[in-house]
Amino acid sequence: MLRVVVESAKGLPKKKVGSPDPIAFVLFKGEKKKTKSISNELNPVWNEVLEFDLKGTALESNSCIDVIVKDYESLGKDKFLGSTKISLKDLATGQVTSLPSKDVPLVSESGQNIGATINLVVAYDPPRNAALNQNDPEAGDATVDAGDEGDETITDTDGGQGNSAGGPSSQPANLRQKMARREQSRHKLANKPQDFQIRVRIIEARQLPGNNIKPVVKASVCEQTHRTRIKMGNNPFFDEMFFYNAHMLPSDLFDQYIVIRVYNSFSLRADSLMGEFKLDIGYVYDEPAHCIMRKWLLLNDPDDSSSAGKGYLKASIFIVGTGDDPPVEKREHNDDQDDIESNLLLPAGVTLRWATLSLKVFRAEDIPQMDDAFIQSVKELFGREENKKNLVDPFLEARFAGKKLRTQVIEKNANPEWNQVLNLQVKFPSMCERIRLTVFDWDRLTGNDAIGTTYLNLAKIASSGGEVEEEHAGNGEIPSYEVNTGESEVGFLPVFGPCYINLYGSPREFTGLPDPYDDLNFGKGEGVAYRGRILVELSTKLKGKEDKTVDSISSDDILVAQKYQRRRKYCLCAVFHSASMIQEPGAPIQFEVSIGNYGNKLDATCKPLASTTQYSCAVFDGNHYYYLPWADTKPVVVVTSFWEDISHRLDAVNIILYIAHNLQSNLEAFKVAILAKVTDKQLAELWLKLLNQLIEDLESCPTPELEGRLNLTSLDIQLKKLRVSTLTNIRERARRMRDEAREIKDTLADIEAWLDKLKILAEEPQNSMPDVIIWMLRGDKRMAYSRIPAHQVLYSTYSEQACGQHCGKTQTVFMKYPLDKNKGLKVPVQIRVNMWLGLSAHQKKFNTFSEGTFSVFAEMYENQAKVLKWGTAGLMGHHKYSDVTGKLKLKQQYFMPPRGWEWEDDWFVDPEKALLTEADAGHTEFMDEVFQNETRYPGGEWKAASVPSTDVNGEVSQNPAEFDCPPGWIWEDEWTVDDNRAVDDQGWEYGVTIPPDEKPRSWVPAEKVYHVHRRRRLVRPRKRAAPPSGAATERRDQGDPEGWEFSSLIGWKFHRKERSSDTFRRRRWRRKMGPEDLLGAAAIFQLEGALGIDTDNEEKGSKGDATKMFGANTPTVSCSFSKSYVYHLRVYVYQARNLVSMDKDSFSDPYAHISFLHVSKTTEKLSATLNPTWDQTLIFSDVAIYGDPQNIAHCPPDVVFEFYDHDQVGKDEMLGRSVCAPLVKLNPGMDQKPKLLWHPITHKGERAGEALVAAELILKDRLNESELPLVPPKRTGNIYMVPQGIRPIVQLTAVEILVWGLRNMKTYQLAPVTSPSLVVECGGQRVESAVITNMKKSPNFPSSVLFIKVLLPKDEMYTPPIVLKVIDHRPFGRKPVVGQCTITSLEQFRCDPNVITAEGAMSSKMALMMSAPTSHVSINMDENRPLMETQEKETVDWWSKFYASIGDQERCGLYFQKGYDTLKVYDCELENVPEFKGLTDFCSTFKLQQGKNENGDDDPSMVGEFKGSFKVYPLSDDPGVTPPPRQFRELPDSGPQECLVRIYVVRAWDLQPKDNSGKCDPYIKISLGKKTIDDRDNYLPNTTNPIFGKMFEMTCFLPQDKDLKISVYDYDLLTRDEKVGETVVDLENRFLSRHNSYCGLPQSYCISGINQWRDQLKPSQILDNLARLKGLSKPRTEDNGASLTYSGKQYTLAQFEGNKEIHQHLGPARERICLHVLREQGLVPEHIETRTLYSTFQPTLSQGRLHMWVDVFPKSIGLPGPPFDITPRKPKKHFLRVVIWNTTEVTLDETSITGEHMSDIYVKGWMPGMEHDKQKTDVHYRSLDGDGNFNWRFVFEFDYLPAEQLCLVSKKEHFWSLDKTEFRIPPKLIVQIWDNDKFSPDDYLGVLELDLCNLVPPAKTPEKCSLEMMNVDMGAPRKSEFAKSLFAQHSVRGWWPCSIEQEGKKVLGGKVEMTVEIVREADADEKPAGKGREEPNMNPKLDPPNRPETSFFWFTNPCKTMKFIVWRRFRCLFIGLIILFIVLLFVAILLYSLPNYVSMKIVRPLS
Repeated sequence: MLRVVVESAKGLPKKKVGSPDPIAFVLFKGEKKKTKSISNELNPVWNEVLEFDLKGTALESNSCIDVIVKDYESLGKDKFLGSTKISLKDLATGQVTSLPSKDVPLVSESGQNIGATINLVVAYDPPRNAALNQNDPEAGDATVDAGDEGDETITDTDGGQGNSAGGPSSQPANLRQKMARREQSRHKLANKPQDFQIRVRIIEARQLPGNNIKPVVKASVCEQTHRTRIKMGNNPFFDEMFFYNAHMLPSDLFDQYIVIRVYNSFSLRADSLMGEFKLDIGYVYDEPAHCIMRKWLLLNDPDDSSSAGKGYLKASIFIVGTGDDPPVEKREHNDDQDDIESNLLLPAGVTLRWATLSLKVFRAEDIPQMDDAFIQSVKELFGREENKKNLVDPFLEARFAGKKLRTQVIEKNANPEWNQVLNLQVKFPSMCERIRLTVFDWDRLTGNDAIGTTYLNLAKIASSGGEVEEEHAGNGEIPSYEVNTGESEVGFLPVFGPCYINLYGSPREFTGLPDPYDDLNFGKGEGVAYRGRILVELSTKLKGKEDKTVDSISSDDILVAQKYQRRRKYCLCAVFHSASMIQEPGAPIQFEVSIGNYGNKLDATCKPLASTTQYSCAVFDGNHYYYLPWADTKPVVVVTSFWEDISHRLDAVNIILYIAHNLQSNLEAFKVAILAKVTDKQLAELWLKLLNQLIEDLESCPTPELEGRLNLTSLDIQLKKLRVSTLTNIRERARRMRDEAREIKDTLADIEAWLDKLKILAEEPQNSMPDVIIWMLRGDKRMAYSRIPAHQVLYSTYSEQACGQHCGKTQTVFMKYPLDKNKGLKVPVQIRVNMWLGLSAHQKKFNTFSEGTFSVFAEMYENQAKVLKWGTAGLMGHHKYSDVTGKLKLKQQYFMPPRGWEWEDDWFVDPEKALLTEADAGHTEFMDEVFQNETRYPGGEWKAASVPSTDVNGEVSQNPAEFDCPPGWIWEDEWTVDDNRAVDDQGWEYGVTIPPDEKPRSWVPAEKVYHVHRRRRLVRPRKRAAPPSGAATERRDQGDPEGWEFSSLIGWKFHRKERSSDTFRRRRWRRKMGPEDLLGAAAIFQLEGALGIDTDNEEKGSKGDATKMFGANTPTVSCSFSKSYVYHLRVYVYQARNLVSMDKDSFSDPYAHISFLHVSKTTEKLSATLNPTWDQTLIFSDVAIYGDPQNIAHCPPDVVFEFYDHDQVGKDEMLGRSVCAPLVKLNPGMDQKPKLLWHPITHKGERAGEALVAAELILKDRLNESELPLVPPKRTGNIYMVPQGIRPIVQLTAVEILVWGLRNMKTYQLAPVTSPSLVVECGGQRVESAVITNMKKSPNFPSSVLFIKVLLPKDEMYTPPIVLKVIDHRPFGRKPVVGQCTITSLEQFRCDPNVITAEGAMSSKMALMMSAPTSHVSINMDENRPLMETQEKETVDWWSKFYASIGDQERCGLYFQKGYDTLKVYDCELENVPEFKGLTDFCSTFKLQQGKNENGDDDPSMVGEFKGSFKVYPLSDDPGVTPPPRQFRELPDSGPQECLVRIYVVRAWDLQPKDNSGKCDPYIKISLGKKTIDDRDNYLPNTTNPIFGKMFEMTCFLPQDKDLKISVYDYDLLTRDEKVGETVVDLENRFLSRHNSYCGLPQSYCISGINQWRDQLKPSQILDNLARLKGLSKPRTEDNGASLTYSGKQYTLAQFEGNKEIHQHLGPARERICLHVLREQGLVPEHIETRTLYSTFQPTLSQGRLHMWVDVFPKSIGLPGPPFDITPRKPKKHFLRVVIWNTTEVTLDETSITGEHMSDIYVKGWMPGMEHDKQKTDVHYRSLDGDGNFNWRFVFEFDYLPAEQLCLVSKKEHFWSLDKTEFRIPPKLIVQIWDNDKFSPDDYLGVLELDLCNLVPPAKTPEKCSLEMMNVDMGAPRKSEFAKSLFAQHSVRGWWPCSIEQEGKKVLGGKVEMTVEIVREADADEKPAGKGREEPNMNPKLDPPNRPETSFFWFTNPCKTMKFIVWRRFRCLFIGLIILFIVLLFVAILLYSLPNYVSMKIVRPLS
């Protein structure tokens, strides 16, 4: 206990008006206590004691308390005055027990002294068991880090002003690790929709508020809701499991909530919610094993965040994903007494804090046009001027944790300023990950359109600190993380900015049509274009709710944000070196480079820049692809832009990426070395190099300092801290690993973890610089894009490592189609581009990076048309001078050079070469082609056509005879007809011309009468003769001397020589510009703005044109290289493996296109294989590459392999793509050789095999050809092989194949597979098995062993796979491949042929069958059964054995003491137990697959199984050496065997419910072969955890009926029964395995009792056979079996049974010792296996688990022993007798007529679950003092399972239910006291709930009885659990208190005296007792209660009413009234008789 006495404070500061009302808060470990407030006082005196319960844990030495003084406000928030922190170190170390702190100064939030002081005393009582930590400064860390969820370290030092996240962290310590863990647990999930199952188990509730309530729990997940049954009482027990199935993206699922609400079903709907608990699914998924097990959830009121808890609910929540095994829930036996506090799962709201995420949204810029310009145009007609770019009405929406807020809409503004703050109220730390920010365009009529979406990921802008500290928590050397140590702390709350965030989405260009890429604007997929940016700031305040959710930002904050918007000028230059691998030529291509809006040529908001390359036409590369022929003049793009300078952020990112990049390349080399099995010494060298480089990088590359940076944010500072501490930590651990590691390979996981950590550290959330986007445009259409993060190409002056990875270096980029559905199946283009981005202040640095000479030209085209003669007359709307598109009018005099530039020359004609198709550029071999055309009238003779020779497009071409061989080339052959196409035998193809076309659209190879046109292709190959050094100068043909280019139409296809059909010509004029002050290459950055456009008067009207062509006439920049280098490339393609099968026959016919820059070649086509071995070298002899060879060596161009499947019909299909970087040799003499390595092949983003390839690029020395490597040997024709030294070294190897049989073969092409054989291929060798004649009769192969000798590589890395093909022999000689299987690794089958193992022989069972005599073996069990057995059956059954085996002591009874056997319970399938190796030791099962299915899915379907095995071992090359013995020998008979199968199904649990009630009516269905057993009649109603306890016996023939299928079905009366799930057991493997898995071996050999021996053979026979099998001598026993010799070892019975109890069931000693020896041999023990049920509905998710086992006995050996009886236990009947004697101190609830307080008391009682049997006493009327006398007996009959301590209640849930449902409920007694009312409802006075298994001991006298009895302290020493159980005590008498809730508190409602007694059914007859006081009234006899006479009911007893109510109260009144009456009567009589009397006196008649 920790006590803080808050005494007083002095000198508090005054308020502006009056004095403060001080109140003091003390915080300790997140718990906050406060004093009272004192009004109007500057020197308050509180003198209050605040106590903190430490819950039995000792105080840690680094503990401290925070004291905060505030000014109390009745409305609004308390105002902070001052605070202080007091360390408790002296208390923790035990030096003092109390710590007086006098005059401690208080400080303000900024740490300034405020002149006030406070006095307090802290006292500490250490727990009894706590040892004091004397001098351990870090003693408490472990508890902070690994503390339970209860350890909350939220501190409120900010006094509620909101710790704006710059300060120390306020997250609980364990959450610190959680975020670090989360990344790891989640990234393993594929980002595609998949099946998940969420299971919520509601166990029980406690301390629910309210009186006489009926709680019900509803759980909602993913819009599905389930509810429990309605229970009664404040502590209900539910135990119900709900299943929720979801099929969605993991990221979407983790944002969904699990909401658990408790309702009171009694009250009205409006106020029935009692409490709720909310958490998101991601939180549960990140827990270990993805589950929360049996945790207490604190319920709270959702509307009132400050209210106290509303009771507790115990629940388990599991999330089961694909392939997850649901964890097993273990119910601890002390679970009922568990302490709620220690097992509490903190909810997000009650103990954690409300936090406000304040998102300040300042402004946005560059928002694209979103609205149509139609209205605009109308306005312009009426003379209104408006700007088109502002056609957008933006607003921003922020979403987080299900809440969303939005800013105001600002109409018609592309650069809106919102200046609003959005306050998102969340409970923190939140388990939600991301804030989603979407900018929308508001539309008045239609739905709002998204402009762009971005996410703020909290995990990246907040830190849990655990990223670092989890590493060194247990380390002495590195000080562990301390809570709140200020500076050193690494954790921080979410904080961001002010900083711009960029938005990406669909292309910016506005069209009125629907946007096909609209999804990109919602953040789905990679955005393809920049769509603006928003300036935001996020801070987190830990305090109460904000008043306004949307507020405006104060002007001060807007001013502060101004400094974050300062811009600097950036220059970006991109030089395009090549564009290749273009698949579809067509319109000319240009590239555009933009960063943000700058450079976007279709955007009119920025200055026009030279941001596009010139248009070029693609040229065929002679093989497969097209490329752009830029030759020595490379296009250059220059973009200047203005952004914030965030170099301090990007430098750090680049430095960390540099370290990570080095680590990754070293790690890959290390992994390859492990795969290649290099020597330990070489491996150690690589490993040391890796660690040394890492340590050196971490030491020598510090991240930049932040001092003096202008736009620093608090997140920068926090990230800097985090990065420094993490990098230091990695460095220290790397050093320690280098010094201490023992096993090098084990360090791999740690190093990979470091790499992941570095990559996470390198993520920069505040990256305001947009990505560089490269677009490929074809004409004006955007075709493909690539996004390159700016930091990768950014130049930094800080250090070389801080420059981007690709800054100033040439990189290869594969461009992508926008929103590509095929995920990169086709590459639109591969470009090599060199980019440099830097501040314009550093632009001179660009000179050091640039290569080649840059030149800048203005250009325009002169156009002419031919009408009779060439001139401008027929130009038809085209201008005389225009740009390249012909649309924009230009004039020479309007060109003005940009500022800082001047003309260098005059205009000159310069023909454009890139747009002219010169096909043979860059080639060494070329095929000239020409088409010969002929025409005729239908049916006439063929004649030469009007244009006899054309090219492939029908354009005019030269005659074959006119073709000259260009200079530098020589013909290789004459013109030949190409008939290798769809043509007839003479090469003609035929077609019909349909006007207006001049040639046919399609061609066919067969002539028909109606054909009028035919053509054939003539080809002639030529090759270069001389080296192409002069190629640049001696152009083949200079074209037109005046530089005109000609075209038949005004279009793109220009050629150089004029043809007769040409009607249009043009020529290019250019004028060179130069910078005024020479700057070198950097001068190009001065180019801004267009060069001038003709704006003649007649054009003034159409303003639209000018903007449309805006920026179209920017100068063209190019980079020319004076010299090209010639390289020689060799690509070695050895083999590929595991390719995708694309044909129906399960195979593909693969070949590969290999592309390198502008050249490509193709390998040979192989047929029908998924593992092709090409063994081919492709030689590219002269490849010209421009640029410095050193740069090429540094980042060489990639060699790209595209693999295709060749199809006879239709188009070849793509199999995948792989990339390999060549080894560059700048000196041909280098002796380094390329190494073949496996490179992954990807297909649509998925892994689709691997290719074993290598490449080398050699710089050719022009003079010396001889230095090149030798030409490799040729195989056939022109195919070179892979040369020696590179190809793998091979060795003669033997492969033995055991072909056992085929199973479960599916039909192929609708016909069954009847006569299959197996083909095995390996390393080019092929062998075929014999044919199975009849699959139905015997699916095994007649002869079982095949043998092949094959040359296999020695290096395991290169080993080719074994391919199995199953061929069916069908009529008419058809032999289709009906299935195939590829075994990639042969490692597992390698063996040493000279070591004889038992494995090669047969299974033990088979051996027995071969050696078994024909007569039946019978096992004679001894007949002298002991008499004790019948009594023993009572106490010990098979279930005792089961419970003893799973360690359930309570349920197994006396089983343990007797020393009987236990069995092994495996928590998985038997075949998955590691030591039994899948039971495939005799033969393995291989799945056979088929190729693409009919519906075109890519998933190969399973079509059957092959059973067999392999042995691979080396052979000697010397033929003289005798080969080693064969491995597969002495094989068993492969014919069918008849077997007896016993299936024991014990129980199932967690079954997927199939009924609406959330339950299931399960029964078992078993099928084996054609036989089925259906146990439908014995279904178990309404349960998901059925106990079956059944044994089924079947016969079958193996191997035909090998698959035993056990299914669980759900019984339905009316509809079809649904299958819950099934599991399949392969009986053949169990039967054949040498692990004796057919029948498990028990621990002892018993001949009677429940463990009686059940195998067919005795242990001695099994051991004999095992010895024979292993080739050992027969085991010998001596001394009557006391000792045994086996396998050279001596065993004695004493060593096995020395300390065991010998019981009467054991058999003879010899068998016992044999069994003990057998159990040492790794055979399967007697066991139960756990099998998971699966269904086709969710094939990857568990549908429940099954405990079961199977025994298989071949009939040929004889009968097995008797089966086990596993029938479930029956509950025992008990009676609970409760005698209610008396009550006292009962609340007096009524007031009688006469005004006295009284109650008419009666008592009601029942057992939960048996509410139908409620019993009540008679009424004790008119109790005036709260006493009641009853002497009344309740008798409750119930069924009890003593083993489980639960009552079994069977009842119908509803009147319409068919079956009774079984409930298991803890035995409890509920007693209520009521006040009886005749004419109104009875009043409830109190309740008592007793747990009969954990009884609260009663008080002996009513005085000692109080409510405190019921709250027994959990920590107090108590009786043993057993003694507290009424089942042990039998009877208890005494007083118990009843409670009632008033105003939220429990108060005493009365006391009741009872005798509670439990009687067993047998004793009940001996000691009978009746209910109430009925006969038999005995045990004990109850006399009528001795109630006071005053106890009666007034209505039925009028006399008593008179006597006790009327007379007692009013007797004086009555007597007075009687006297008065008598007096009055006397007076009346007197008055009556007086006249008579007087008159008589007067008259005296008698006298």
